[in-house]
Amino acid sequence: MPRWVDTFEEFAVDVILERRYGKRAAMLRLLLRGLSRIYEPLVQARLGLFRQRFFRSHQLGIPVISVGNLTVGGTGKTPVVERLARELRDGGRRVAILSRGYKSRRPPLLRRWFGRRIEGPRIVSTGEGPLLDSATSGDEPFMLAKNLPGVAVFVDKNRVKSGLHAIRTWGADVILLDDGMQYQRLQHRIDVVLVDRLAPFGNDCLLPRGTLREPPRNLRRARYILITKSRPGASNLELIERIREYNRTAEIIECRHRPVHLENLRTGEHLPLSSLEGKFYGAMSGIATPESFENSLRDLGALLEVTARFADHHRFTAKEIKSFSERCIRRDVDAILTTEKDAVRIPAVETGEMPIYFLRVEIEILSGHPHWEHFIRRLCEPQPLVRAEKLYG
Repeated sequence: MPRWVDTFEEFAVDVILERRYGKRAAMLRLLLRGLSRIYEPLVQARLGLFRQRFFRSHQLGIPVISVGNLTVGGTGKTPVVERLARELRDGGRRVAILSRGYKSRRPPLLRRWFGRRIEGPRIVSTGEGPLLDSATSGDEPFMLAKNLPGVAVFVDKNRVKSGLHAIRTWGADVILLDDGMQYQRLQHRIDVVLVDRLAPFGNDCLLPRGTLREPPRNLRRARYILITKSRPGASNLELIERIREYNRTAEIIECRHRPVHLENLRTGEHLPLSSLEGKFYGAMSGIATPESFENSLRDLGALLEVTARFADHHRFTAKEIKSFSERCIRRDVDAILTTEKDAVRIPAVETGEMPIYFLRVEIEILSGHPHWEHFIRRLCEPQPLVRAEKLYG
């Protein structure tokens, strides 16, 4: 992708998040606000057409669980999908995760045109680890494949097709749709919607002015609502009251992304979190909310001497890694810290004596344990067989 595209994307994101000021930023905000007013009725019209069956929504004959959100990025879906898949697998289910492979490498143009109907989805894993690299599969599918033995992961924009493939070739009896709330072509039995406690509805504006994909009132489709990035002992009462304005019946579960350990990117060595205390580090990330990652490191006692923030899903180059490593060496820091999602996009490059560790995190339920356990138990019970629709071939 040309450098000017990345630069404009970063500028637009800064404008949306109110991090840029001046005439150009003000003019862009005005333009984006006008486009948002057009976008909302289009979103609602599309949902209405699916609801009234003008657009077809397919059924696969097995439970399809969507894990998604109302906003663009940053709510922490991947650890939730990972925990859900692990518990269903341990409960005896044959789980397949379907992803669209956001920002993955696209196949050649001719192959996209002529191979669309005859090729199956990209098979990231059949339960025995990643079969593709992160560039081909996408960051999140690669992470899920790496961390979930016994779970299949498929990537395709057409998740009806990839769902059928998962059933026919893998024998899946539960489908998890990663980032599936807006994917209406496939019927969801249950919608799990994540709400970020730190920015639950962004700036309350829809795309492209804000970060909302749908208006907050569409939260009514959720059966389970997970408030992510909660803190032990901190109250979410005000947020819960607002959620109840849009959905009075969904089960609400509060959770946090709990740091587990540090893992060396090259050797796989694990270090306890206590090793962060009082030492100096460089922090490097390319995620939607870098401040959340940096604050979690500070909470664990790390002293951040050098930081580098890149655009979400940024694919690091060897030059960037070497440059940041040299900065860290000059500042005499102990190591470079990054996120697990970023770690899969860092190329193998010599950094001298400067080790790189990623922070491994998992989802911890803080409140609503009975709701979560009932959810898992229901899905692990024997399911009645329903004939899937004959859609392809």
